[in-house]
Amino acid sequence: MQEKHPLWGFDLGGTKIEGVILESRENMNVLYRMRVPTEAQQGYDHIIGQVQKLVEMLSAESGLKPQSIGIGHPGTLDPHTGMIKNANTTALNGRPFNVDLERVIGVPIRLANDANCFAVAETLMGAVPEVLPNAEVVFGVIMGTGVGGGLVVRGKVINGRQGIGGEWGHNFLDESGGRCYCGQIGCVETIISGPALERFYENESGRRLPLKDIVSLAEIGTDAAATLTMNRLVTYFGKAIAVVINIVDPDIIVIGGGVGNIDLLYKEGVAEALQHIFNPRIDTIFLKPKLGDSAGVYGAALL
Repeated sequence: MQEKHPLWGFDLGGTKIEGVILESRENMNVLYRMRVPTEAQQGYDHIIGQVQKLVEMLSAESGLKPQSIGIGHPGTLDPHTGMIKNANTTALNGRPFNVDLERVIGVPIRLANDANCFAVAETLMGAVPEVLPNAEVVFGVIMGTGVGGGLVVRGKVINGRQGIGGEWGHNFLDESGGRCYCGQIGCVETIISGPALERFYENESGRRLPLKDIVSLAEIGTDAAATLTMNRLVTYFGKAIAVVINIVDPDIIVIGGGVGNIDLLYKEGVAEALQHIFNPRIDTIFLKPKLGDSAGVYGAALL
């Protein structure tokens, strides 16, 4: 039996916390939407207070009370320790965020990292239903400042035993990427994230340019370093995403983030992946996302 009550979701970012109330899981219309500043520099207790404030604001505006709240956040809830880890909003790290929120707000709190929220939102509300409404397995990719991902199976996020389900950005890809912030060498993130591609271009050309300019130069075809950079993206994207396809064989891969806007990925990148998968053809559907910046908060509501 599907839930008919309104769904509450919050997206906790570095600068703002956004909240949304959706009508129900069957009718995912946005009823109310509000935001407050995170003000993370004021510490952990202040962040808790800001979430509580947003609950009170939405309740006052809507006349509704949440039965539970889904919250998308940076980092991961470690299922064994109950603490947040790997969050760039560092005040959250080492804290039992969901337990503390439940104590203050008085309803169950469901946590997921932002890539998982992106993946579930695009699966249920975004690009996926328009193309393949009955898709069973969807992999949502974030390729931007970092590289992350979320795996959704039959509409549910797969968090995994260690809370790291979908984290393909920290698979080993090639030593040329150098050391990753996570401590390992040659992670996917060190090669095909936006900053990694910009560093590669700078090493080849001696110039520091934003990725969008590098893409434009490669399209014009007069800048050898830009062409090399895009070739590197295509080659290593194909190798990296082929690992995901070989393991979970998704129906659809949705590619979000700034790097995900690069059109080369959807033709040349897919062709490169074909060279590395255990099949003579590639039937996986690759899509651009539909929901933009709203994916995080919608996905949180749908957790």
